Amino acid sequence: MEMRMILCLLVIISIIGCVHGDENESFRKQPTIVKTVKGTKMCVKDWECNKLSKFCCNLTITDYLDTDQFELLFTKRNSPVAHAVGFWDYGSFIRAAALFQPLGFGTTGGKKMQMKEIAAFLGHVGSKTSCGYGVATGGPLAYGLCYNKEMSPSQDYCDDYFKLTYPCTPGARYYGRGALPIYWNYNYGAIGEALKLNLLDHPEYIEQNATMAFQAAIWRWMNPMKKGQPSAHDAFVGNWKPTKNDTLSNRLPGFGTTMNILYGDGVCGQGDVDAMNNIISHYQYYLDLMGVGREQAGPHEVLDCGEQKPFNPTATPAAAS
Repeated sequence: MEMRMILCLLVIISIIGCVHGDENESFRKQPTIVKTVKGTKMCVKDWECNKLSKFCCNLTITDYLDTDQFELLFTKRNSPVAHAVGFWDYGSFIRAAALFQPLGFGTTGGKKMQMKEIAAFLGHVGSKTSCGYGVATGGPLAYGLCYNKEMSPSQDYCDDYFKLTYPCTPGARYYGRGALPIYWNYNYGAIGEALKLNLLDHPEYIEQNATMAFQAAIWRWMNPMKKGQPSAHDAFVGNWKPTKNDTLSNRLPGFGTTMNILYGDGVCGQGDVDAMNNIISHYQYYLDLMGVGREQAGPHEVLDCGEQKPFNPTATPAAAS
């Protein structure tokens, strides 16, 4: 009788073990699917790079940036002086990045280039969301992702010029929000269309959901401001080939041109100014922390944009940010 009871217990335990084993297995990455399409190797890597793409055959972001490293980059984001405590996290960034990794975000080139692009993108993010200026503890570069919105908006950022394409919703305010802060109704409208989010009616989504906020920032990194111009991604990884006019305007592939694309003459073409140097400093800081090293950032003419002519002078609506 006792032997039967023992056998029954063993069977029950083995069944429970199998169930939990299956459950644990579901949290693991599935094997990479590899296909050849028209002579090109294409891959799918489970949830993180889940569309057939040549970029998914490379390393994905979780292969070289983990939770601990993310915490190291943004050590002060949940400190007492931070204004977005508990908002930003590694999971939100990776979930957002999963939309764009099949397109080459953080998956273009070899490991060094991939790490440099993520350091570059996060360098912009850290600079634009820092509250570390004037704070001694840890230095100003440790306070990225302190904000998720503009704290004291001076206006609603509603431009009636776009009332037919991106009309302002009554009561909505289009002040700066997100990892690369979005301003103006037309920017909320365009990004919302691209991401299939109703940001024109609900711009507040960006300050309520960190994954959406990162998605909006990565979309901006991956897409040009105007047709015929490069995206920050293409300018950084070397996909963009400058025209003769670009060369005469001192615009070269590299980090400097990413600032030109994202901020225009708000940062670039003004010589050696603090606004530009602060963004560069964040990029170099993250390169060091990720183990790449700031010496990989490139020479002065590639790294900064002090002598570059802007792609989109602020006199045109498309240059507003």
